[in-house]
Amino acid sequence: MEEKNTNFIHDIIDEDLASGREDHVHTRFPPEPNGYLHIGSAKAIWINWNTAKKYGGKFNLRYDDTNPEKESDEFVKSIYEDILWLGAEPDGGVYYGSDYFDKCFEFAVKLIKDGKAYVCDLTPEQTAQYRGDFNTPGKNSPYRDRTVEENLLLFEKMKNGEFEDGEKTLRAKIDMSSPNMTMRDPVIYRIKKGLHHHRQGDKWCIYPMYDFAHPIQDAIEGITHSCCSDEFKNNRPMYNWVVDNIGYEHKPHQYEFGRMNVTYTVVSKRYLRELVYSGSVDGWDDPRMPTICALRRRGYTPSAIFEFIKRAGVSPDRTTIDVELLEYCIRTELNEFAPRRVAVADPVKVVITNYPEDKTEYFSLPNNPKDESAGTRELPFTKELYIDSSDFAEIPPPKFFRLKPEGEVRLMGSYIIKLDDIIKNDDGTIKELLCTADLETGCGVPADGRKIKGTIHWLSARHAKNARLYFYDRLFTRPDIYALSKDENLLDFINPESLRICENAKIEPDLAQAKAGDSFQFVRSGYFCKDTKNEDTFNLIVGLKEGYKIQ
Repeated sequence: MEEKNTNFIHDIIDEDLASGREDHVHTRFPPEPNGYLHIGSAKAIWINWNTAKKYGGKFNLRYDDTNPEKESDEFVKSIYEDILWLGAEPDGGVYYGSDYFDKCFEFAVKLIKDGKAYVCDLTPEQTAQYRGDFNTPGKNSPYRDRTVEENLLLFEKMKNGEFEDGEKTLRAKIDMSSPNMTMRDPVIYRIKKGLHHHRQGDKWCIYPMYDFAHPIQDAIEGITHSCCSDEFKNNRPMYNWVVDNIGYEHKPHQYEFGRMNVTYTVVSKRYLRELVYSGSVDGWDDPRMPTICALRRRGYTPSAIFEFIKRAGVSPDRTTIDVELLEYCIRTELNEFAPRRVAVADPVKVVITNYPEDKTEYFSLPNNPKDESAGTRELPFTKELYIDSSDFAEIPPPKFFRLKPEGEVRLMGSYIIKLDDIIKNDDGTIKELLCTADLETGCGVPADGRKIKGTIHWLSARHAKNARLYFYDRLFTRPDIYALSKDENLLDFINPESLRICENAKIEPDLAQAKAGDSFQFVRSGYFCKDTKNEDTFNLIVGLKEGYKIQ
């Protein structure tokens, strides 16, 4: 089904197509393989992929692997898996920035020959000093006026490994007094010796900077609209300068959309790495993380993630989106399709004293009240049952309508029971609750017409299976965790209650055959997904409570 939504990027494209500036649309997503994709990456993917799809164009995946220091095949593989899982097929092709190293070198040589680039001997510290600041114009490097011949010779020696890291750089010769700091003779090549590139091996010891390599890659691939987040807005003049000066026939254009922050969430790769490498989470796919692989493991779907991004909107300005919108999107989807099942997180045994020892009967429960075609299932009922400890109170608070001394409660879909006695262990903990059932009630109303206010879920002790339930909460205690100051430590704001594990939960018999990734609504508990790593484990996707109001 064709996307009908529009945004400011689509307005630009409409104008480009109408004016004849472009006759087609070709976009790309250029992740650096130095970490795992996250919810912010999903926005960039959706914008570029969805835009190409809307206009019948092509969408490329291009790995920005121009810095071998933190890049690896692990991240390359994970990025590709995440993109395919999201459904954003790169029908324009899969490329690597490192495949263009020869062309980048060739264009750098052209700039030198044209007098637009030079080899500089300033150290990184000196380069920063010469650059000036927002109030002070920079000053020219003493090496800015080297001859073309000298620059070509030095650049060749840089390539051949005759200089050490930081000893020399290649800089574009633009304008050291430019009000845009990016244009003050930016470094376009640096030396990085002794690093093994995951794809190019040891062929290169000099590497192009992103601001130089990116527009070259876009030009060669025929990208028409290079859409990126707004931290690259100040870099756009450099993008255009490279496109205009390398002499390549195709000239792409860059457009920036506002970055998306999400409450209680960080999407900075630096912060995500800190969480992983400090052991604060159990890896990149810990279900509390905002990475795509973590969201997938937790039970989020591509359609819910993209619906969240679509609802969040695309604009030139940065936005902060309440994480509850993401939860709303997955809850709304699962409410329609997820099968209903019973799970008892913290079981307490109930013995129905007036029920036959050897009897088993079955009560029909709907698989999904939202979908009659989903049918029903038969839940076994026996003398010994499990209920959740939260549904019992020996000394009940006011308006407690669950199981309590001398109180009656409806077992969901079956009998009404009354608590008669509490049997305890030697240490004072509950061993079992002795109850009698009104065996005339079945699924119906009591003959005397009395009203039972409470309904609780249950499982047959003989038939229930064992499981672990992982209940997740916000990873951070602070909603604006993305806005930490330099003096604040991310790890100081980790929520100690972000994970609660119920080791001895009980589940319906057929849940033992659930496949990894299968999602269910555990009645009265929330939506859960069978974990992809740990057997007999179900992860909380999202709770049942709907607190988010759609504007």
